[in-house]
Amino acid sequence: MSQFVIPVVFALLVWWISTGIILFAIGLSRRTYPFSVAVAGGLLAISLWVLVCRRDGSTAWDAYVAFTGAVVVWGFVELTFLTGYVTGTRKTGCPAGSEGWRRARYATETIIYHELALVTAGAATLAATWNGGNRVAVATFAILWIMRLSSKLNLFLGVRTLNDELLPRQLQHLRSYFRRQDMNALYPVSVIVPASVAVLFVMRGTAQDATEFETAAFLLLASLLALALIEHAFMMIPIPIAKLWGMDRRVRPPVSQASKFDGAKPSPIKPT
Repeated sequence: MSQFVIPVVFALLVWWISTGIILFAIGLSRRTYPFSVAVAGGLLAISLWVLVCRRDGSTAWDAYVAFTGAVVVWGFVELTFLTGYVTGTRKTGCPAGSEGWRRARYATETIIYHELALVTAGAATLAATWNGGNRVAVATFAILWIMRLSSKLNLFLGVRTLNDELLPRQLQHLRSYFRRQDMNALYPVSVIVPASVAVLFVMRGTAQDATEFETAAFLLLASLLALALIEHAFMMIPIPIAKLWGMDRRVRPPVSQASKFDGAKPSPIKPT
């Protein structure tokens, strides 16, 4: 039984701790951002080196190492985005009256450098594990990428709960690209497809002929998908998720500033 429980608990802890560290870092003074990014950059280099070394690993330990390494690579890119260092060409909010493809173009411009950074990080992860039998890192990064893209698109199209209190001050202009509504056409697909894949992963990881590596790998990936689905559920359920890490006061913008961007309509001034 422990071989089934440990991957789930491990994925939850890595998700919780890594998210908490990033929220803590962006909640500090902006003078600390260069140091935080430098430390994250060092961890990025170490993680890529470890992925190279363990790319042919076939034990449960190798699955855990690859999973953690991919999360560190992802975390570095997220930190550069949330600190405002790597965002996009547009630093202002959505112009009033922008709709349709014009609004989509403006929204893309606000995060285009971030998306390119994700492409680069994904390519680096793939290169580090190239020709290796351990593909957990690549699969982990792919899940994080796809599910985060799904979150961004759903926030753009419209969801019930924006959770935009998590945005740091330097990214407040992104709130004008969010839309608040009960449901959008993409949301059900964003839930049903990943949930189905997660079930398949669980079935493969718990199969009688599964090796210890396969059990750990597939259950880690299934757990990550489950966590991403929970995050999607938060878009429909009004839960103050920043309080899960006790960071709500650190990351929430001042009331006077936040009030200017209430709702989804463009205003002169975030995807997650």
